[in-house]
Amino acid sequence: MEKEIDLTLTIKMKGVSVDLNVSENLIVINTLAVKRAALRGGLWSTAGKSAEKYLMLTLCKLYQVPETNYNAAHFAKDKGKKVDREIDFYLLNNGKEYLCEVKLMGKGNPESADAIFARKSNVFIADTLSQQNKNQAEELNVFWVALRDANGFRRFGLALKQLGIPHKDYNGDLNTDLPKILEKLF
Repeated sequence: MEKEIDLTLTIKMKGVSVDLNVSENLIVINTLAVKRAALRGGLWSTAGKSAEKYLMLTLCKLYQVPETNYNAAHFAKDKGKKVDREIDFYLLNNGKEYLCEVKLMGKGNPESADAIFARKSNVFIADTLSQQNKNQAEELNVFWVALRDANGFRRFGLALKQLGIPHKDYNGDLNTDLPKILEKLF
C-alpha cells in the first residue's frame, strides 16, 4: 500500500505564518519557477538589446564603414505595415537597406537562429552557430558571422564586400583597437 506524501511548507513574514499543503506547495513552487524564468528571460533580452547595437557599431568601426552606410537608430514600428518586425541594425548602400539580425545565443538554443527567417535578414551575427544554422543561412543567401569561431568577426568583412558596403579590410590588432573604439562609443 502506497503512503500519501505529507509535505507542509510554512511561509513566515512579519510575524504571520501560513502552512501550505502539497497541492498549494506545487502551485507556489510552479509560480515562482515561472516568474524566475520570465525575469531571467527579460533580463537577457534587455541585456542583449543593449549589447547588439554596440556590437554592430564596433564591427563597423573595425572595418571603417562610413556612418552614412549604416543605421543604428532605435526601432520604431511602422503602423502602416501589417507585419513590421524589429530589426537590430541596418547596413545601407545606394538607397538599399540590408537587415542585420544579432543573436547573442549560446549552445543549446538553435531556435534563436530562426529569427533570420522571420525577419528576412541579409546579415546574421551570432555568438555561436551550429553547422546546420550556417548551412540554412547560406541556402537563403544570408551572410552569417559566428563570433566565437576562430577569427569569426572577419566574416563581417566578407559580408560587407558582397553587399558592396564601403569599408576597409581590417588588419589591425584587436587588443589595441577595441579599447579605443569602445572608449569612443561609450
